[in-house]
Amino acid sequence: MRPLGVHRWLLWAAVTSALVPLSATADSDTRSWLLRMKAAASGLNYEGTLVFSAGGAISSSRVWHYRVGENTFERLEAQDGRQQRIFRHNDEVRTVWPQSGTAVVERREMLAAWSTTPQAVDPRAADVYELRQEGTGRVAGRDAAVLMLWPRDGLRFAQRLWADQATGLMLRADVIGPTGGLVESSAFSTIELGVKAQPEGVLQAMRQDAGLRIVRPAQRRTSLEDEGWQLARPVAGFVLAGCMRRGLEQVSGESTPMLQVVFTDGLTHVSLFVESFNPERHRSEKQAQMGATHTLTRRSGDYWLTVVGDVPPAALKQFAEALDRRR
Repeated sequence: MRPLGVHRWLLWAAVTSALVPLSATADSDTRSWLLRMKAAASGLNYEGTLVFSAGGAISSSRVWHYRVGENTFERLEAQDGRQQRIFRHNDEVRTVWPQSGTAVVERREMLAAWSTTPQAVDPRAADVYELRQEGTGRVAGRDAAVLMLWPRDGLRFAQRLWADQATGLMLRADVIGPTGGLVESSAFSTIELGVKAQPEGVLQAMRQDAGLRIVRPAQRRTSLEDEGWQLARPVAGFVLAGCMRRGLEQVSGESTPMLQVVFTDGLTHVSLFVESFNPERHRSEKQAQMGATHTLTRRSGDYWLTVVGDVPPAALKQFAEALDRRR
């Protein structure tokens, strides 16, 4: 739920029953919850406050989500010092950074990894996670079903999800580490469901360009093969979600061409970024972590790879080693 990258949620809620394996009927019930969560994430109108916690740091964002016919309108405003604001109308996404006076306008292009408020789980996750029901709890004053998704291998984290009993909307998500400890958590602290849609408020905010430097990075759909790459060995449980050639603006104002490839297992995503090696910017290979998000960078011949995802380092390593330049 990181929207952004969003984005996961923090709010402690009580669990009323012990963890037990599912019967065949219960497994079917749990899969049906995933379908309800996916439908609710896109079809409901809601407004609320999301609180995110990881490594002792806490941040919050105010979110609005409206669905009018076939149109989707979203707005997210960070409540911390960043003051970042994100607006979305269907596939047009505008990210405003008030402190630098910059607005980045991009096309969402249906890449599965992107959403400002992605409270959705693809039912395909049941293929690589063991689904269990933990009982019920309460989040933001609402009754919720508590679901546990245990990974079947070491390439992903366990997650505990709270789904609204009445609508199926995901209200909270915890990422659980290999030793059972909480890695990060995010939750609605307040939420109103079924609110009246106010799309014009989102559209008006998207049109406010006064005093902003507008940046429109180049974007176009492509494929690994057309770009001269291949994933020599599949990474278990992950499938290709999208591939895009895009421009990355540097501090100097120049735009660096970059290939972004997104993979998903239905619950989480991994992004591979490929660009030409530049010794002035790419000085050392490294690994980094923020909450559940791990990052790996390394050189591959004349190219520089950056692999990012809410997965253990072992998964990122497999992706980096499998990406191969076609001869």
